[in-house]
Amino acid sequence: MLIFGDSLSAGYGIDVDQSWTALLQARLESEGYEHTVVNASISGETTEGGATRIGAALEHFRPALLILELGGNDGLRGFPPARMKANLGTIIETSRSSGSAVVLLGIRIPTNYGARYTQAFENVYRELATELHLPWVEFFMEDVVLDASLMQDDGIHPNAAAQPLLLDTAWPIIRQALGGKAAAGIQ
Repeated sequence: MLIFGDSLSAGYGIDVDQSWTALLQARLESEGYEHTVVNASISGETTEGGATRIGAALEHFRPALLILELGGNDGLRGFPPARMKANLGTIIETSRSSGSAVVLLGIRIPTNYGARYTQAFENVYRELATELHLPWVEFFMEDVVLDASLMQDDGIHPNAAAQPLLLDTAWPIIRQALGGKAAAGIQ
C-alpha cells in the first residue's frame, strides 16, 4: 500500500511514528490485514511533482493500493485547477495501468483565494471521483482544520493529536478499497 501525498501525509512537524500513515499500519495489523504501508509522501509536493515521480514509485513498490493525497500545495500556490486535475488524472491512470487500485483524499483550501477559485479547486476531486469511478473522501481534514487545538502553530498542518482523526476519516474508504484482499495477504 503506497501513500502518495504531501506534508499532510509526510508527518510534517511531528514525529513520523505519530503520523496517520504510521497509525494506518498499526490499524491494518490489528484488523488482520497483511499489507505493508509505504509512505512516499513529500512535504511541499505538488500534483506536477507527483505526476513526474509516480511511474518510478509504482515500479519500485508495486502497491495493490495507492492512497492519493495531493493538491493542497497546488491550491496554496494558485495553480490552475485544470492543470491540477490533469496531473491527478495522470497519477490515477498510471497507477491503475500498473494494477494498483486508487483511493483519493480530497483537500480544501482557505476561502481567501476567492469563491470562484476555491470552488473550481474543490470540484477537481469530485469530478475525478465521478469521471474515473474512484472511492474518495471529500475533505480529508474535515474533523481537524477548524479546531485550533488540533493544528500546528502555522494553522496549515495538523498536530500529533489530529493524526488519529485523519486516519478515522480515511479508514472507511481505505477498508472499502481493500475489500477481501486481507484474506489473500496482498501487499
